[in-house]
Amino acid sequence: MCGFVGAFDLNSGSQPIAEGLKEELRAQVLEMSKRIRHRGPDWSGVYTGNNAILSHERLSIVDPLSGKQPLVSDDEKIILAANGEIYNHKDIRSQFDGTYKFRTGSDCEVIIPLYKKYRQSGDFTKMIEELSGIFAFALYDSENDVYLIARDEIGVIPLYQGWDKAGRYYVASELKALEGDCQTIEEFPNGHYLYSNPSTPSTSSGTAGTTGPVRWYKREWETYDAVKNAPKATDEKGEVINPSVIEKVRNGLEAAVKAQLMSDVPYGVLLSGGLDSSIIAAVTQKYSKKRVETDSKEAAWWPQLHSFAVGLEGSPDLVAAKKAADYIGTVHHEVHFTIQEALDALPDVIYHIETYDITTVRASTPMYLLARVIKSMGIKMVLSGEGSDELFGGYLYFHKAPNAQEFHEELVRKMSKLHLYDCLRANKSLMAWGVEGRVPFLDKDFVDIAMSLNPSDKMNIKLPDGKQRMEKWILRKAFEDLLPESIAWRQKEQFSDGVGYNWIDTLKKMTEEKVSDAEFARRENRFPVNPPKTKEEYFYREIYSRLFPSDSAARCVPHEAGVACSTAKALEWDEAWKKMDEPSGRAIAGVHDNAY
Repeated sequence: MCGFVGAFDLNSGSQPIAEGLKEELRAQVLEMSKRIRHRGPDWSGVYTGNNAILSHERLSIVDPLSGKQPLVSDDEKIILAANGEIYNHKDIRSQFDGTYKFRTGSDCEVIIPLYKKYRQSGDFTKMIEELSGIFAFALYDSENDVYLIARDEIGVIPLYQGWDKAGRYYVASELKALEGDCQTIEEFPNGHYLYSNPSTPSTSSGTAGTTGPVRWYKREWETYDAVKNAPKATDEKGEVINPSVIEKVRNGLEAAVKAQLMSDVPYGVLLSGGLDSSIIAAVTQKYSKKRVETDSKEAAWWPQLHSFAVGLEGSPDLVAAKKAADYIGTVHHEVHFTIQEALDALPDVIYHIETYDITTVRASTPMYLLARVIKSMGIKMVLSGEGSDELFGGYLYFHKAPNAQEFHEELVRKMSKLHLYDCLRANKSLMAWGVEGRVPFLDKDFVDIAMSLNPSDKMNIKLPDGKQRMEKWILRKAFEDLLPESIAWRQKEQFSDGVGYNWIDTLKKMTEEKVSDAEFARRENRFPVNPPKTKEEYFYREIYSRLFPSDSAARCVPHEAGVACSTAKALEWDEAWKKMDEPSGRAIAGVHDNAY
């Protein structure tokens, strides 16, 4: 995982950028790139062409010696800056034996011959569908003076786009690279690509003629009708009638974990002691003794798997994580933080995560502190359990879903917003210290498996004893043999709660005191774009606006009411929720064991 900045000036048509301006723009792009060097502390590279400049900051995970970027094609006509990992790169490489001469061992280089394969047909949807991984990339075809920008299906990897006052188009891995240089900044949509085409009329944004952004990622499971009649694993009483469905979940996730273990540097796992991270840790341990790159014929370079947990002294997560680690057999590390240390870190956290969203700030702060310790131990990549709750309905508010259709449609909504919340938090909190996060639950093939399940198998149905079935039951059942019973059947605890309840309680109390009633009453004047809904949000917004003062930056942050991480639409499930706006899982009275 890395960071890049791309600048494109194709409005000039066939006329190259004047030399004096080119040098000026190159210096500007390098300055923009420095702002995201934390994402790639291992190497910096820059390409300067007639109408494009690409700068890259590298975090070397695969092929540390020869994989520096921007990557250049074998004929030196195509230049690529990429951020992320392509897990099936070896399979793709085999397609081009004898037809393309690879210059590096970088997993991302396969994007170049794939582009060559599809550029004549222009079927870039088919091209990008061949990639299995997490990625954002900017490719410049100097021979045809066109570019192709694309982002992975879920939006695990961040990507922003902007336009300067001259109409030049920019893309960057983080918003901070564009702030101050671009008049308009937007998030580049996940699951989309943008292809420039000089024959296409210019767009209203002032960008050279483009095809897109085009949505390349589409799935049948996005509609309830496509899944409502899927085979069921259980009957109405919760009895297993089709174990093959549960086995499919198990096999699919194990395959995703194994594929994502490719690494030429030391890696570890994040282990909160919750179900999701514990499953990922247990499956990783299963494959960690051998290098997956050589089909398990070669012993791993770093055979001991290290796990990491963070929390206040005595927090629920630390206790559970220790129990899980002892059972799984990882070399476990507890990172303790104090309330004051976390409060002191808030401005740095908001600078790196580029959001003022309450739940994201709450959860990112402990993860930011944890990432620093992980990096200090020489670990450069970790696997985590992000995405499971969106796939299986793990958040406690899902207990109130009125029917299978509402349940599934809320899952689809949550999946469509992951790039704004959990993926943003996990990626940017870790990358603040140059640590890459991988998310096996969000593997493209496994997402298809999980989202194509019959929704009734994921719902919290009423059991014969009158109780509701536990959230994520099918996932727990699939992996219960790999975990202690108390972990496999531990109630969902949101990360910002699990690190210690006093963390959120302190934030709410502190911000209530720091923001006066008079200030809060004038919030719409102070922040006309997305006025804060609570004093806690106001406090974070003040910090954010000092760091990112433009209205464009403010609009890049999501702003909708919710309860326990729900979407606004799900507030309709419970009359009491319509008066609430609290992302903590403890807001769900009657479900969470320690509800408010």
